[in-house]
Amino acid sequence: MHVLRPIRESDLAGLNALAQSTGGGLTTLPPDESFLAARIDDSLHAFRPRVRQPQGEYYLFALEDTVNHELVGVSGIAARVGGFEPWYTYEIRPEQHAHPPLGIVREVPVLHLRQEHRGPSELCSLFLRSDRRRGGAGRLLSLARLLFIAAHRTRFTPTLIAEMRGYIDQTGRSPFWEAVGRHFFEFDFYRADVLSGLGEKQFIADLMPRHPIYVPLLPAAVQAVIGRVHHDTEPALALLEAEGFVRSNEVDIFDAGPLVRAVVAEVRAIREARTATLRSGAAAVPANASPLLLANGSLDFRAVVAAALTHEDGSISLNRETASALDLEPGNPVWMAPLRVIPRQP
Repeated sequence: MHVLRPIRESDLAGLNALAQSTGGGLTTLPPDESFLAARIDDSLHAFRPRVRQPQGEYYLFALEDTVNHELVGVSGIAARVGGFEPWYTYEIRPEQHAHPPLGIVREVPVLHLRQEHRGPSELCSLFLRSDRRRGGAGRLLSLARLLFIAAHRTRFTPTLIAEMRGYIDQTGRSPFWEAVGRHFFEFDFYRADVLSGLGEKQFIADLMPRHPIYVPLLPAAVQAVIGRVHHDTEPALALLEAEGFVRSNEVDIFDAGPLVRAVVAEVRAIREARTATLRSGAAAVPANASPLLLANGSLDFRAVVAAALTHEDGSISLNRETASALDLEPGNPVWMAPLRVIPRQP
């Protein structure tokens, strides 16, 4: 069984191993052990009980294999982007050029550097070890965060975003960076990405182009990757779009990966989340029962994908292994949501 839980100090070695294996592009988790230790400290602080409104909290969750007790994935939530460290994106705005005497009207997409100091909440830091990318672990890793938000709505803004990793070619290069960023910096894409992840944001304000960039002036191959995701990120994007996230008019400033956005109350897993009281006694859950996304909803958060028996009186029965993994006792509330979008009947 895989269990999602808050990151712990003892997870540092496992977290560092995951960060080293990402191949770059995971800005919020650069492969720097001292920074990752600080990230764990930030997360431990975020889960404190007296948070009443979103500030700069950073919640980091670990996906643990309960058989081998090893860290196989991570995912996070930033309660609010921006703050002391501005958050940058390129906003794509259409600009109209017209000359009526010749009957010429052209709408040209233009990239405008945008910075945010009090932005929305963000789903971030998602990475799953390559040997675990089948069997539903990725769905648990991504969607269980939404049950945490559902259980603690005041800790997050009404809007939720996610920056998706941008396209990288077969040689490991970012076409967008090579066409834009490289002209203004003396280092490569990965160095810029790591610096940004380490919180060194001033270099962006000092070195990034200050004037808008007309997209048609870029090579056609570069234009084609603006808003395109990395191959490994395609499943994550499809999952979020199925949950109700939509593409915005913003992209990442380094690799031009898309930014998706949703209203928290309209996100499928949050909208369909329910609570039930755990019945006493372990249940014999039928083998053909549909798996659910289950969580304890507390700040000592636990989430799993497992089958359950729901009852008409509003209670729920779990087998012994599931109840133990969620650290639940009879009478405790259980948060649950369908694991997948249920098609509407015609």
